[in-house]
Amino acid sequence: MWKRILPEALAGIANHLYEVDIAEATGVARGYDIFHLPTVYLYRDGAFHAELQCEARRDAIRTTVLALLAGKAQEEP
Repeated sequence: MWKRILPEALAGIANHLYEVDIAEATGVARGYDIFHLPTVYLYRDGAFHAELQCEARRDAIRTTVLALLAGKAQEEP
């Protein structure tokens, strides 16, 4: 569901969406301590902002992302 909703929810906000298959890139999963799927990380201009945690609804995603981007970048997980 997330793969379908994210492009619509982030239209005009995100220029790029990247998907990492952690079955193929297990080092990424270990490096970021990814235990639950899907896991969505929000970056802007190369700076980590937050892990996206909200309902899988277009309006919830859009509202949450805009609020997270309004804050300062954080340290990467």
